[in-house]
Amino acid sequence: MTSPVIAELTTLRLGGPAREVVAASSTVELVDALARFDDAGDRVLVIGGGSNLVVADEGFDGPVVRIGSSGVEFGSDAGKPFVTADAGVEWDALVARSVAEGFGGLECLSGIPGSTGATPVQNVGAYGVEIADVLRSVQVYDRAGRTLTELTPADLDLGYRHSNLKHRDGRIVTRVSLWLRPGGESAPLAYRELARALDRTEGQTADAAQVRETVLGLRRSKGMVLDPADPDTYSAGSFFTNPIVSAAESAAVLSQIAVVVGPETSIPQFPAGTDGSDMKLSAGWLIERAGFAKGYPGDDAPVRLSTKHTLALTNRGSASTADLLNLAREVRDGVDAKFGVRLTPEPVFVNCEL
Repeated sequence: MTSPVIAELTTLRLGGPAREVVAASSTVELVDALARFDDAGDRVLVIGGGSNLVVADEGFDGPVVRIGSSGVEFGSDAGKPFVTADAGVEWDALVARSVAEGFGGLECLSGIPGSTGATPVQNVGAYGVEIADVLRSVQVYDRAGRTLTELTPADLDLGYRHSNLKHRDGRIVTRVSLWLRPGGESAPLAYRELARALDRTEGQTADAAQVRETVLGLRRSKGMVLDPADPDTYSAGSFFTNPIVSAAESAAVLSQIAVVVGPETSIPQFPAGTDGSDMKLSAGWLIERAGFAKGYPGDDAPVRLSTKHTLALTNRGSASTADLLNLAREVRDGVDAKFGVRLTPEPVFVNCEL
């Protein structure tokens, strides 16, 4: 019997075989499957939408549990609307439904691939909004205690592309609850590119449906909306996080960057950290200024940077995970050599490392 191939479950379309794949169509089935495999002492890989995974060519020597739960409920707490969705609900479908139901709040997160359960793990964010801004609660299955537990945002140590659920498999997200805005009004616009596209200023709101369509258009222009006909979307989204430099190191780092790009060049930088004294740099800008242009290293390469956005590493259809890792290392090390800034990968690595 042929082993199932994990590549079929990931947006990168990479990854070798698994021993078996078990589909869990409800939280009960998910808990039962995990308990059964834990009792057997099996190492388990849990996959939702597979949009943030880099899996080795050798695959995974154990069972894969794929979350496919699909429940969605809208409610109100002290007059404030919210939506609660099972972990297996496709994220963008949830955003679309919330907008169609007349609510705002999630529209800036439109087009992000993957499942709802993954969003608090990574504290996903785009166009000025993070999950931390809208999160009401998260239900997790504690594999050690065999219990379902409700967590608040304060329990998760949420930060830039981080939670205390990340890179750990002892607690599996089973349900996510998110605050919404009534009247179809968007969250205040906090991202300049989006505000300009909507002919608004930062801080203003807009119709949530219009914001959603504008965000989708911007993401498509960068190859960040899944499209089977476009290999630029065979990716894990942004492969590297935007680096954050401490306040103590920022002057030296900016000086080194200026030596390379020239003192007259404006360096994109944003306040970061709890008090805003740290500095966030643009990973995409650094990658391009280090000599890695869109489409690098060229048409014949099995893996290359997206032709639309330098932050995405794309499988052109015939790549291996080894090919992907080689390019990722080249880019990471090239940026480090040029600017003294070490880029951190965003995806989760399974049986491989950068």
